[in-house]
Amino acid sequence: MRKNRRLFCELSPAAYRISAAKCCFVRRMQDALRGTRFAETFSGERLPVVICKNRSLIRRTLGNVDPALQENKAVNLGLAAPKVTGVLIRPGEEFSFWRLVGPCREQDGYKTGLVIAKGVPGKGIGGGMCQFTNLIHWLVLHSPLTITEHHHHDGVDLFPDHNRQIPFGTGTSIFYNYVDYRFRNDTDNTFQLIVSTDDAYLCGELRAEKPLCVKYHIKTEGERFVREADGVYRLGRIWRETVDVRTGNVIARECIKENHAKLMYEPDPAKIEPPDGRNG
Repeated sequence: MRKNRRLFCELSPAAYRISAAKCCFVRRMQDALRGTRFAETFSGERLPVVICKNRSLIRRTLGNVDPALQENKAVNLGLAAPKVTGVLIRPGEEFSFWRLVGPCREQDGYKTGLVIAKGVPGKGIGGGMCQFTNLIHWLVLHSPLTITEHHHHDGVDLFPDHNRQIPFGTGTSIFYNYVDYRFRNDTDNTFQLIVSTDDAYLCGELRAEKPLCVKYHIKTEGERFVREADGVYRLGRIWRETVDVRTGNVIARECIKENHAKLMYEPDPAKIEPPDGRNG
């Protein structure tokens, strides 16, 4: 029986760097050939209409993660936020997180933070940027903006819920520069992101030039823990409802994510269901 061959990037640290550089180059060429109009205009004045606002705790309890990585994440987010805040996303333009933030390098002040690679926690310079795109993604889900690139740590649930603010499954996965978070403005309205950090939180707002005639609600349904042959899984669906502002009626409903993620921690046994869905 033939053994599985390792990928070139797995052969050595040097091979990994070569592979990453190749992927970065390919992404830059793809963007140039597509002729995409990227959002790169900033305004110090805030657009008048607040579409959605949220904030996320920077220093969170994540299993047995070293608290020092959380402190470093606070530094990293503080460096990245000014590179995004105030950006205008005008009609026909596309937002790219990495085009605005750029590489997170040690010489620029970024520190070693938590990263997720191949479904397991690790350490890396600039770690913690996923929390930034998590926040942006949550804001965008409450708008008519079109998500064009979104990656997720699919298939695994790494940490127990601890003061979770947004549903599991609405997170993001990014890696400079070819695993990006992007969205496009296909409306006739102009939008703006406002982000900042304080001592405790990463704060964000999505603003617009004109008010919307609809609003959006994100809901989780059927979320549960089920024991399967190889472990315990988190199941559930995430729905987005579009509500007419004038009447309050739900005019559209779409499933934006179906979760089937293996737990990488020991859950509360009382919360686990057998495969047939019955308790006990």
